[in-house]
Amino acid sequence: MALLQTPHAELGSKALDFALQGVDGRRHTLASTRGPLGTLVMFICNHCPYVKAIQDRIVDDVKVLQKAGIGVVAISANDPNDYPEDSFPEMQKLAKQLGFTFPYLWDETQAVAKAYGAVCTPDFFGYNANGELQYRGRLDAAHKGPRTSEMKHELVDAMLQIAKTGKGPREQVASMGCSIKWRS
Repeated sequence: MALLQTPHAELGSKALDFALQGVDGRRHTLASTRGPLGTLVMFICNHCPYVKAIQDRIVDDVKVLQKAGIGVVAISANDPNDYPEDSFPEMQKLAKQLGFTFPYLWDETQAVAKAYGAVCTPDFFGYNANGELQYRGRLDAAHKGPRTSEMKHELVDAMLQIAKTGKGPREQVASMGCSIKWRS
């Protein structure tokens, strides 16, 4: 399992469209997942210890963002042949178990993850209402540990700033996690 950090992003680049199968049985697109004040596209998976450590925090933070008018979508692109825990049926189980309030989509061909330039799980892409990238950072400083009361909610704070001003924070700390498991 290779630990990677997200590269510096080209802020202002446009969100890319997609049409992917969700664990809810529906096909979702960028347009169907956008919020009126911004959109968060997350690349996550089931098996990664970095994602497992923050799953509950993601669920809680997403509820805050959704209340603020920000659309949220999660995409898994890992190869389930090598990582069966990341299979579509396992994605369905996890979304139900954790009570995901956002679409969890399967990027079976991995084309969407490649188009976005996703490199690891978790990898967060925060867009303003115009679909311009304004955040490519981490959830918070806790990584695999618990979030303490004095820690900033970096992703939430950034997305709320984007919803209010259209611009993300100048200072952004890269997310880190397991590499996306690409098909050979």
